[in-house]
Amino acid sequence: MTCKLAAALILAGIFGFPIASAHAGPCTAEIEKFEKSIQEAGPGAGPSAPQSIGAQLSHQPTAESVKQAEQRARAGFAAILARAKKFDAEGKRAECTEALTDAKLIYFE
Repeated sequence: MTCKLAAALILAGIFGFPIASAHAGPCTAEIEKFEKSIQEAGPGAGPSAPQSIGAQLSHQPTAESVKQAEQRARAGFAAILARAKKFDAEGKRAECTEALTDAKLIYFE
């Protein structure tokens, strides 16, 4: 690595960090904390969905129906978390907090 490149990377690190922090939304820290807790969660953790009518009628799930339910739960969770990040970027604290609460309920319920 050349000295100029190393100096440029160091300066970018020094001056880039405050710029990134200045654009943080009202929920950024909470979102980051939640995402960290997801990474640290055990193997049994993950988004969940309400019990299906078939399950309420004592129908046995198939491997495919379980897989589809898990995919739907993950997609719904991802959409809600994306919505929280969108509200955060727009500076909408109340909406962001509500979406983040919904994401937590889906993930840790």
